[in-house]
Amino acid sequence: MLLASLNPAAVAAGADIDDAVRIDGVTLSRSDLVGAATSVAERVGGAATVAVLARPTPATVLAVVGCLIAGVPVVPVPADVGAAERRHILTDSGAQAWLGERPDDTDGLPHIPVRLHARSWHRYAEPPPDATALIVYTSGTTGLPKGVLLSRRAIAADLDMLAAAWQWTAEDTLVHGLPLYHVHGLVLGLLGSLRIGNRFVYTGKPTPENYAQAVSEGGSLVFGVPTVWSRIVADGDAARALAPARLLVSGSAPLPVPVFDGLAALSGHQPVERYGSTEALITLSTLAAGERRPGWVGLPLEGVTTRLVAEDGTAVPHDGESIGALHLQSPTLFDGYLNRPDATAEVLDADGWYHTGDVAVIDAGGMHRIVGRASVDLIKSGGFRIGAGEIETVLLGHAGVAEAAVIGAPDADLGQRIVAFVVGDAAPDELIDHVAQQLSVHKRPREVRVVDALPRNAMGKVLKKELLQWV
Repeated sequence: MLLASLNPAAVAAGADIDDAVRIDGVTLSRSDLVGAATSVAERVGGAATVAVLARPTPATVLAVVGCLIAGVPVVPVPADVGAAERRHILTDSGAQAWLGERPDDTDGLPHIPVRLHARSWHRYAEPPPDATALIVYTSGTTGLPKGVLLSRRAIAADLDMLAAAWQWTAEDTLVHGLPLYHVHGLVLGLLGSLRIGNRFVYTGKPTPENYAQAVSEGGSLVFGVPTVWSRIVADGDAARALAPARLLVSGSAPLPVPVFDGLAALSGHQPVERYGSTEALITLSTLAAGERRPGWVGLPLEGVTTRLVAEDGTAVPHDGESIGALHLQSPTLFDGYLNRPDATAEVLDADGWYHTGDVAVIDAGGMHRIVGRASVDLIKSGGFRIGAGEIETVLLGHAGVAEAAVIGAPDADLGQRIVAFVVGDAAPDELIDHVAQQLSVHKRPREVRVVDALPRNAMGKVLKKELLQWV
């Protein structure tokens, strides 16, 4: 079953944990979760789809778990989503009610509150493995958000694969402060903990102080995005306080090599890096018991197959240098975009390969390095194919650069010219020379712009399409 550790029979047999979930000042035992979530299941059973305003609260936890027990698909809605985007999500998903917390404007939907202290011990049959568990909407960077259909089978498979890769067990205490409307925070963090049976601690704001405090109280498995890890490294005391943890995991965006090195030096932990998407969940990772190479996201998880494809459809060699489009097959793949067979056909081919939209390199040992999105991170300049991430890594290695993002801007002569946006105090000419000395001359930025901050989304990813508008 998907929520293996929430099996009521296991709780009845004495497998309870007093502090299974700690979130927003509330501590829930495993039996609290079972009783309160089953009460939620009784109130929503039979619904086609419900929306959950995914604030990090006990109500959100119980709403999601209650729907999973009842077999009702959940649409996690970001609390800060705009009104037009929220209306699209609700209309497109066919959500019949708000469950748990509700926004100020409910868009005409009824509201079903979650009662924290209600309890029910009704036994529900496990829904079919292929039933939809979550409908997670993409960020909408290329149009209106699309609803990604994630089955119970795909989620369970991914969590089991990660448990093996990260040696993740019920003895762990998982710590994070990431949004609960995204795969990283909701599926890996919360549902992973409930399936595996470990304790789950939500830090609130993902500050260095909160992470350090959670580890001091027993946190062993710590999830973060690069922005969080960068701030922890900048606060040396917080990074050193993570030493008692077992494993640090970074994802949702590339981890800069200097941050990887800083965590290793200060905490004693080389972080695990992994790669995934809403459509495929997590498919690549370095291993708890394997090599962790800065800038590389590891090997295919068990059951995952990858390939690199050139623009002419031929195979790209696994030489650690050649760039190709990343395709993959996996038991974790989504079941398509809701109401969008056209969009589904664009990324899922007839042979079951998912075309990720990312470009990557693979070395002879099977290690993967993600160059970035084909649309913004593969730069074609003067006849060369250049990965933006390689240049960003070199820029971040300069003492005068705190953050960096590289794009290919349209250029009448070169096709695209390399433009770097940096946060820091280094002179632009100095940075151009620095890249030319470290990499091939044709990879140097033609222009460096020093900015106060880079535009990022809630998961810390740089919004490069917005940067293109700055040129």
